[in-house]
Amino acid sequence: MNEFQTLGKILVVGGIVLLVVGLLLIFFGKIPYIGKLPGDITVKGKNYTIYFPLATSIIISIIISLILYLFRK
Repeated sequence: MNEFQTLGKILVVGGIVLLVVGLLLIFFGKIPYIGKLPGDITVKGKNYTIYFPLATSIIISIIISLILYLFRK
């Protein structure tokens, strides 16, 4: 029975993570400052644009790490 409880908790947390990621993707354009932080790299050429959101990726990683740390406690 203990293995089913662990599997259930993993599925619930995974579902919550998928829900949050889905909502972020839906409302990504409406969140202020996401993708426009200092440290985000944009290279514009004549026929191309390369965009790498370095600072945004670091901040999102920190937030996800904090959320997972709080779930483990």
